Amino acid sequence: MQQRRLGPFSVSALGFGCMNLSHAYAAPPAPEAAEALLLRALERGINFFDTAALYGFGVNETLVGRVLKPHRSKVVLASKGGMTGINGKRVIDGRPESLKRDCEDSLQRLQTDVIDLYYLHRWDKQVPIEDSVGALAELVRAGKVKTIGLSEVSALTLRRAHAVHPITALQSEYSLWTREPEIATLSACRELGTTFVPFSPLARAYLTGTLLKPQEQLEPKDIRHQMPRFDAANYPKNLDLLPEYLRIANAAHCTPAQLALAWLLAQGEDIVPIFGTRNPRHLDDNAGAANVKLEPRIIERLNALINQKTVTGPRYNAATQAEIDTENF
Repeated sequence: MQQRRLGPFSVSALGFGCMNLSHAYAAPPAPEAAEALLLRALERGINFFDTAALYGFGVNETLVGRVLKPHRSKVVLASKGGMTGINGKRVIDGRPESLKRDCEDSLQRLQTDVIDLYYLHRWDKQVPIEDSVGALAELVRAGKVKTIGLSEVSALTLRRAHAVHPITALQSEYSLWTREPEIATLSACRELGTTFVPFSPLARAYLTGTLLKPQEQLEPKDIRHQMPRFDAANYPKNLDLLPEYLRIANAAHCTPAQLALAWLLAQGEDIVPIFGTRNPRHLDDNAGAANVKLEPRIIERLNALINQKTVTGPRYNAATQAEIDTENF
């Protein structure tokens, strides 16, 4: 697979997001199936893996650490702290002492001496960003972390953080149907030399063309039930965009998932999307997107079809939106 730069690292143009092997969308796969999927990603040329302390409240890091330990020298490993599970509840805590504790816990679960890219998973708005990033910078100086990232922050917060310590990566949701990074964060990243890492590049399965009836297809605890775009009032309107999207995929001679990922890759060499899946066939399909080159006319059709003006509903409910720091249209 083609490579892209992420700070000092050379990583596969597409990374693997490990969250849904342990968290958020459905009952996790059996451990042996999850292990096989991670190894299959390696076989497909993916060397950039993304996990977090939050995912499965440590279970995901334990899985990733166990499976990838024999291959540690071949992979770039990203994890996150500052949002963890405590007594069965999700807690955002960006205090320096908490971040240092989170990192130590992650190092043990990941069975590694150093984390290549360590994100502040959420900015704890009760703690100045300078204090949280200062703690992460201490972890770099201690040799426990190689580089620092941020997740779901605005361009202003990125600049404040970068003034304390260089920020290697900023991770936020970005896809055809989530365009908020285009307001200011993408340009700020380019100004500062920060790689942008889009998560949910397939719009949480919407852009695969397979999620037609979320109220019936999704398991009861799936987080998409709490997202306004997927509710009964909004999703039918968003489905109206899919027939033309599928026609564009056909014109581009690729699958719908590959079209979504190829569109992101075409937005710049400084963008490294991470996708997640529990299905080996979907993994192979997604990895193939790195070989898809979209003609300008295809990109123009996509931009006109699915964008912030044509998608119905906000990406998060009010409670979740209050926890993040990204710009909004």
